[in-house]
Amino acid sequence: MNIFKNTGLNNELLRAVTTLGFEKPTPIQEKIIPEILNSSRDIIGLAQTGTGKTAGFGLPLIQKINIEDRSVQSLILCPTRELCMQITEDINNYAQFTGGLSVLAVYGGANISPQIQSLRKGTHIVVGTPGRTLDLIRRNILKVNRISWLILDEADEMLNMGFKEDLNAILETTPSEKQTLLFSATMPADVRRIAENYMKQPLEITAGKKNTGADNVEHHYYVVKASDRYAALKRIADINPMIYGIVFCRTRNETKDVADKLIQDGYNADALHGELSQAQRDHVMQRFRKRTLQLLIATDVAARGIDVNELTHIINYNLPDDPEVYLHRSGRTGRAGKSGISITISHSREGRRIRELENLIGKKFLHKMIPGGREICKKRLFNLIDKVENVEVDESKIESFMPAIYKKLEWLGREELIKHFVSVEFNRFLEYYKNAPNLNIVPDKTASEKRKRNGNTDYANIYINIGSKKGMNPSNLIGLINEAMGKRDIPIGKIDVQRNFSFFEIDRTYDQKLLEVFDRAVYEDQAVVVEIKNGQVKSSSGKRKTHTNGNGNYRSGTRTRKRIKR
Repeated sequence: MNIFKNTGLNNELLRAVTTLGFEKPTPIQEKIIPEILNSSRDIIGLAQTGTGKTAGFGLPLIQKINIEDRSVQSLILCPTRELCMQITEDINNYAQFTGGLSVLAVYGGANISPQIQSLRKGTHIVVGTPGRTLDLIRRNILKVNRISWLILDEADEMLNMGFKEDLNAILETTPSEKQTLLFSATMPADVRRIAENYMKQPLEITAGKKNTGADNVEHHYYVVKASDRYAALKRIADINPMIYGIVFCRTRNETKDVADKLIQDGYNADALHGELSQAQRDHVMQRFRKRTLQLLIATDVAARGIDVNELTHIINYNLPDDPEVYLHRSGRTGRAGKSGISITISHSREGRRIRELENLIGKKFLHKMIPGGREICKKRLFNLIDKVENVEVDESKIESFMPAIYKKLEWLGREELIKHFVSVEFNRFLEYYKNAPNLNIVPDKTASEKRKRNGNTDYANIYINIGSKKGMNPSNLIGLINEAMGKRDIPIGKIDVQRNFSFFEIDRTYDQKLLEVFDRAVYEDQAVVVEIKNGQVKSSSGKRKTHTNGNGNYRSGTRTRKRIKR
């Protein structure tokens, strides 16, 4: 049984949603479709990007359109060309079994003549960007004085892009007796003002909480020096071989710079910015939608209206100045019921801004550590092995080549062949990450976090025989611990780096594991020794040995030694 049937949609639309693979309405669709079908009341729909708003208003709109009347009955306004084209395509898909419906997209950056010709022939629904729509209205080509439905999609984005005056001019030409549907992810003052001026006692429908992040999006942040942002971005990409996402930069120049570096370094990436012609922009977006590109580097303005449902990651190369812009960015992943990750590459002085974002979206940001070279190489190696193991082999296509290949490689045994095969793909990563530095820096802790460390976590004091003389610092030490333990979220307390040795605190839950994994390691050609200080630990013989010192300094004597294996 089609669950959409409960919304009141007719058989043609139910058949379309079934064909399109829709299984059940999203929360916004479930609430808004019956309301549009059964009343003419103005509606404000508050929902994040990717929650199904287009189907929410598009399906009931198709059902209510009078096919016999070829005049413009509905005007849908949206911020960008891409979103305009996407909405038009979606509505045509919804109407595939509804005969005779005409939908026209009008937008700037394209020849206006074909759009004028289509309008003169007659169309039921016009989907437009504010600038081109107003142009056509002023030419007296697009007549909106008789429309029955006005839809403002992503109203906050249109205002952010500077379309306030255009929107006011368009809205003033529309009839007072119409149903207005306003959709927005956020409700800033300017959007509220439009609602007050042009809507009549609107019904507010919210899917999820206002100003919150999507439930299926995780929020991670990494803390590095500003000069290490690009290196950190590459490691994030390398540790996620199947990444498919957008990297947001602050400026057009930064966008081009980051994209150029990624391309030169062999990544499937390209830039989207304001200096591109429309043809160039379309080419980049076509490659991105086909997943020829894994990473799209863009500014907020250039990325507005991009509608791609399968993004795995959003990466904030810089935090936006406006916290609500972060909400829009992160809402581009975790769509259509899938999970996603929003990543921020921050520096140590942005802790307050991270906490502001946590308050805005109502979710905790997870502090993650930039992976080290060994961790990345391991991930890439096993990703390669998985691809080889699962590749589909079509013997009919390779059969004629195999005898020559067998003969060429017959001198190699099974193990040697595997080693050669792995090395072809893997040597680049091994060489690049050889002696790769740790990029992490320790973020500032808030007073509440410090109190939590003292009150809620039982820490063990650990001695390690490496200090600043060997290049050790708090960030390098954290990276060393994370890599050895195979975890990047172990609570670490105070760190004290001396010239020839260091002390650090670690959650006592992990102290024994620490001693086990730190076995026979060498750091900078020096054998590494770690010991629990002021505590008890079992030696390899099973006997307990105690290390205590009343004045708090490390005391030599009986030691339980474990050497770190990294």
